[in-house]
Parts: sequence; structure tokens; C-alpha cells
Amino acid sequence: MTPSAIELPVTPDDRRIARLAALAIGLTFAEAALPSPVPGIKPGLANIVVLMVLLQYGWRAAAWVSALRVLGGGLLLGTLFAPGFWLSAAGAFCSLMVLGLARHLPRGQFGPVSLSVLAAFGHVGGQLALAAGWLLPGPAITTLLPLFAAAALIFGAVNGVVVARILTHSTSLDVAPE
Repeated sequence: MTPSAIELPVTPDDRRIARLAALAIGLTFAEAALPSPVPGIKPGLANIVVLMVLLQYGWRAAAWVSALRVLGGGLLLGTLFAPGFWLSAAGAFCSLMVLGLARHLPRGQFGPVSLSVLAAFGHVGGQLALAAGWLLPGPAITTLLPLFAAAALIFGAVNGVVVARILTHSTSLDVAPE
């Protein structure tokens, strides 16, 4: 009796998503080393990769990269299933939902910067909603809202400008040849 083997075919798209997720995980890891004057406020460097993937390969690929980034970042940083992991997952989920809805907006009026700002607000909204329901129930979370909204606006705009510049100087986000 021979054991049966399950073979899953690996496509070029699978390899591309893995490379891009690795890039996003690397940025997440690097960002964790940056000092933050306010806990929980970070520039969201990995979101640059997710937005690039969305614009070049579509929402499904962006969702895979984002999910793998959250999972891989949690594993590497040792925060898997800790509160920070769940806050990151909630932010990523809400950000993806906002970007999914934003796909239906007129392309000529909503580019990388506005999409990045919308995604940043979705990310912060998801995190604050989870924190309000789980970690800081009551009105305490509302005192943080202006600070987090300002950070979302600033970092979302900066990340969007980075994406726009990359798009003007590059034809593809592929990080290695097939």
C-alpha cells in the first residue's frame, strides 16, 4: 500500500502573490522596528504593496497579499492571535472592504492617493471598532478618534503619493522574473 500524495499545481500568479506578500511582510517587520510616539500609529508601509497589487492585479490578489501579510507578520513578530494581531486583521479586513467598494468609483476622479486615504480610514476604522468593542468599551475610544483620523489622512496620502510615483516609473510590481 503506497501513501497517496496530494499535489497542488503552483501557477505563476501564486508565485507572484507569494513574492509580493513576502515584500509586504518584510515592510511590516521593518515598520515594527520604527519607534512610534503614539502606540498604534504606524505609517502602514505594507499597505503600499497592497494598493499596488490592487491597481495592477485586482482585488482578489490584493486580498491574498493582505491576508498573508497579516498572518506572516503575526508569525514573525510573535504576535499571532494576540490583541495586536486581531487589530491588524480587523484593519486589513475593513481596508479591503473599502477598497472593494472603491473599485466602483470613477477611475478618473479616484487615483492612488484618494484610494490610499480611503483604505487608511478603513484600516483605522476597523481597528477602532474592534478596540471599542473589545479592549476599550465605552466612550474612551472617541478621544483617540481625531488623532487616528489625522494619522490615517497623513500616512494614507503619503503612501498614495508613493504608489502614484511607483506607477509612473514602473510597468509592473513584479519583484523577480518568473
